[in-house]
This record gives sequence, structure tokens and C-alpha cells, in this order.
Amino acid sequence: MKILKYLMILFALGAVSCAKLNEDPSSFIPADQFYKTQKDAEAAVSAAYSLLNAGATSVQTPYNTLFNTGMDFMADDEGPGPGATNADVRSQAVLGHSSSGLRVLQIWQQHYAAIKKANIAIDTIPHITFDATLNKRLVAEAKFLRALYYFNLVRLYGDVPLILHAQNSINLADQQVSRTPTALVYEQIETDLSSAAADLPNSYTSADLGRATAGAANSLLAKVYLTQAKWAKAVTQAELVINGPYGYDLFSNYADVFLPASENGREHIFSAQFKANSGGQGNNEAPRSIYTGIPGVQGNYANQVVFYTVPDATKPGGTDKFFSVYKLYAASDKRKRVSFVTSFLSPSTKLYYGRLNDASIPNDSIPFFNKYFDPAVVANESESGANVPIIRFSEILLIYAEAENELNGPSGKAYASVNRVRARAGLSALAGLTQAGFREAVYLERRLELVFEYQRWFDLIREKDAAGNGILEVSLLKVGKTNVSKGAKGKFYLFPIPQQEIDNSNGKLTQNPGWQ
Repeated sequence: MKILKYLMILFALGAVSCAKLNEDPSSFIPADQFYKTQKDAEAAVSAAYSLLNAGATSVQTPYNTLFNTGMDFMADDEGPGPGATNADVRSQAVLGHSSSGLRVLQIWQQHYAAIKKANIAIDTIPHITFDATLNKRLVAEAKFLRALYYFNLVRLYGDVPLILHAQNSINLADQQVSRTPTALVYEQIETDLSSAAADLPNSYTSADLGRATAGAANSLLAKVYLTQAKWAKAVTQAELVINGPYGYDLFSNYADVFLPASENGREHIFSAQFKANSGGQGNNEAPRSIYTGIPGVQGNYANQVVFYTVPDATKPGGTDKFFSVYKLYAASDKRKRVSFVTSFLSPSTKLYYGRLNDASIPNDSIPFFNKYFDPAVVANESESGANVPIIRFSEILLIYAEAENELNGPSGKAYASVNRVRARAGLSALAGLTQAGFREAVYLERRLELVFEYQRWFDLIREKDAAGNGILEVSLLKVGKTNVSKGAKGKFYLFPIPQQEIDNSNGKLTQNPGWQ
């Protein structure tokens, strides 16, 4: 999808700047007067795509490091490494952040900036005269994107303002919008995705690969149902994708999911698109996961696995102080050596670089995240061409397995779906589990299959134990993040509403419990 690699000019015009501008506008050109042609319509939709991933060298966007530094660092798999020196990021990683935190604000602003662009496209394109099929498709793409952005917002912040049309007034009072109840936000997400699925194609030719498809809309809808514990609808929707006309399947080789050479393949339902060596359109997560100082390899080691202590009689003192998600993988799990590396090859010296072993713990090593490493740009990994999967077929199989288990227990269909993912990983089939045991097995499978794909925090706030209690607090306490137990119970299941938005932009906003 070359058009989605993305138009940097559009991003530059629409991005939220770190600088505060003093503006006193006296006139305004409405979008319906600006967008007049098919090219204008295409540009409007590209602008809505652009805030998925553009410009990590100047400003972080959700799927180009912002979800990492502003969300997943708070979870139990990953945290800031030595190269992550931003005080706001390091504070948020240990849940020491507040409603005035920069990343809390940026995630909110980036999503609403993207929603504004999607709304402009949805409102204006139907009034532009050009090919009717393409017209409907472009509107459907914008609806898909709006649904995705609202899905992220409602999971993170709870009740959020539901804005469905371009706000054309220059009067600040007209921009004040109250928070919409979560249930109504979800209703709109479902409506947008159902509408998008009806008007999107099942696939594209090479020039448009990576755009939203009917399969992507139906897949995201399955995940929306799962998140709301609408088990029957999640089963039906996931089944529609699995058995549908989209041609989805697992790659036989797990590594192909992440290599640029196989991007937008049969397992990729929808991904944030990146392009190597193209002036800042690369995936900036790649260098952040590489050890610093290796000759010929760009790395700043800003992303690090979370180490924590677990009992282990084979270790000195009877504990393993360097346990991590890496050690949750079975030795035979093929995903382990794709998702992580424990050494790097310098192209300039042809030596393996380590300094990875902890001398006090025999045979221990530091694992480095590896999913976005691009072998074609070793010396400039900030230009990695590795896409970020937003939803892929293996997740649909796991959604089906989880929802089917919640609905009917560990049925043959549930086992078949999860075991399909495990077989690709080289693992034996699950069998003979209780409903609670199967639930835990699927949770673990999600964690191992989707590690470092901006999924873990969303799973921590969604998943429940056998008694129906959320797992967030116990999971974070296990890795030593004691701040999770401070303040109001359940406080961290929602982000705070950015205080800057309440104070300066929208006085109708109210704060989430525990963050006042």
C-alpha cells in the first residue's frame, strides 16, 4: 500500500505539535469547500491513515512507539531500558504518572486528531462526484479507521466524547463535548465496522495492499465483541472471518509474520505500514530494541524486558532474579527465537556481540525484542520496513477459541482453533482442560503469540480470573510494580483524562475515578 507509507506532508499539516500556538482565527474554509475531486477524497482518507504510524523521529504516533512508551511500558512484559531517558516515560512505566502526564495527553490527542480526519472524509466524500464504487470504498475505509481509533480510546479512557462530524466552528464554546457512555461508544464502533464491512473489498491489487478490507472490518468487530464479553457474537464473527472468502491462513514460518519481505501476506489482516529508507517512514521500534554500541548496528536499547524474581531452587539463593516473559516460552517454541534474540552480529567486525550474560547467574542471558528488526537496514534501523500487525489471523483463531470456551466450555472447536496456533509454534496440542484451565491456556497463548505487538496492556485490563476478577493488579504486583495497589481500587484500569484537555480545551470533560 504505497499510498499508505504515508503522506508525510499530510501528517505534518495535521499532527499535534509539541508547541502551543496562539491563534485568533477570523475566517475558516469548511472541508466541503476544500475537498472537490477524487484526488482530494483519496488524500482525505490517506490523512486519516497517517496517524497510525507516521513521523516517529519527530513525534510519536500510536503504532510507531507511542503505544509502547505510553502504554505497554506499564505492563508486565516490557519496560524502559537504559536508552529510555524521558522522565515522563519512566514514571508512567512504574504507574507513577498523573493526569498531566505527556504520554496520557499524546495518546488522547493523536487519536482525536485522527478521528477528526476520518470525520472530514466521511462527511465530505459522498458529496464529491467520481466513481461510485470507489467513493463508497473510501468512506468505508474512513469508518473502519474511526472505529479503530475509538476502540483504542474507549478501552483506555472509558467514557469519551463521541464526535462523529467535523467541528467547523471556530468558537471554542462549540467545541465543548461531554463524555459519551462507554456502551454508546461501542455501539457506534460496531455500527461503523458493520457498515465498513459491507462496502469494503475482500482484497486489493498490489498498489493498494495494506488498506482496510472487509475481512479487516469483520475481524476487528470480532475483537470488539470479545472485549465486551459478547461471547456468542464473538464466536459468530470470528467464524465468519475464519471460513470467509478472504483467504486468511497462518504462515508456516512464524518469522514471516514480521519480515518486510512477506508483508501484507495471508496472515496479515490489517497492519500499520512502514517503508525502509524513505525519509522517516520507518518503524522506529527496531533500534529501540537493539543493544547500544555494536559496531555497524544502530541501537539505543530503550525497550527492555521486565525482569522479576520467582522461586527457583536451581538458582543462587533459591530465586531467579532475572525471570521474564522470555522464560515463559517452552524450549521447543519456535516463536521464542523469532520474538527475541540474545546476541547480535556486527556487520563491520563479523563478531557476535553480547555482554548479555549475568556472571552471577550461570547460563542466564538478556533477551532483546526482535520482531521489528529489518535485516536490510542494519546500520539505520530507525528506517526499518517491518510493519506492525494491528490484527492478524492467529489472533482471530485465539479470539474464536476464547469466546467458544466462555460460551460452551472447551469444545472440540475451541481446541482445534488454539491448537492450530500452537502447531505452527511447534507445540503439542492442548487437551483435557477445565473451562478455567482452557481460559488460562488461551491467555498465555495470546501473551506468547502477540508479545511486543501493543496488545499486552489491553489484555491485562480485559482478562479475568476464574472468579471473574480482573488480573491487572495481581499481574503487575508479580513483577514488582507496587504502585498498582495505591489509590482507589481499580484505578489503573482506566487512563486519566488529560488534565490539559479539561483545563484548556473542553470544560465539559470530567475526570476518571482515582485521578481527581
